[in-house]
Amino acid sequence: MIVVHGTKKFLDRVGIPDPTPGQSTSILGTWYATVLFARPQIALFVNERTLLPVLTPMAPAGTLLARLPTVIGENLKRHGIAQPIIDSELSHMSAYQLAKTSNRSVVGIMNEFSFLYRLHSNAADADLLELSVQLAATPCGPLYKKHVSPDRELRALADEFARTDQTQHIAASTQRP
Repeated sequence: MIVVHGTKKFLDRVGIPDPTPGQSTSILGTWYATVLFARPQIALFVNERTLLPVLTPMAPAGTLLARLPTVIGENLKRHGIAQPIIDSELSHMSAYQLAKTSNRSVVGIMNEFSFLYRLHSNAADADLLELSVQLAATPCGPLYKKHVSPDRELRALADEFARTDQTQHIAASTQRP
């Protein structure tokens, strides 16, 4: 399950938030979302853990969260993340919960990405996957003491997961039945 924390304008279009949201079970964890008022309207999702931005068309809003796993999978693939990690992430995204935003730092990053989107896009012919990748290379203050930009933070998380998964696989294969 993933939890999507939405701004008021996002929740007004997508659904009613759960008053007591649970915890995301995926590797990346919780996502934040807002609406960018372009033509057509764009949904901006930002991962709380890595600050990875993901852009996708907002319409139809009723199917947006059902389309989200596919869009995130495409973004992860474009960033060079290994398929087993993508598959693991997507397996956790079959269910979701909506919640109100609660992390002001991530909301601030969403505002910065919104501004940068307006600078880099020509809404008539915008390739949202390419724009997502460009935005992911943006240095972000909360990541300065880690890996500086969302794309580097994502790569470090994927590498850590791969090492941990390999270690668990080796440990499981060395145990006797």
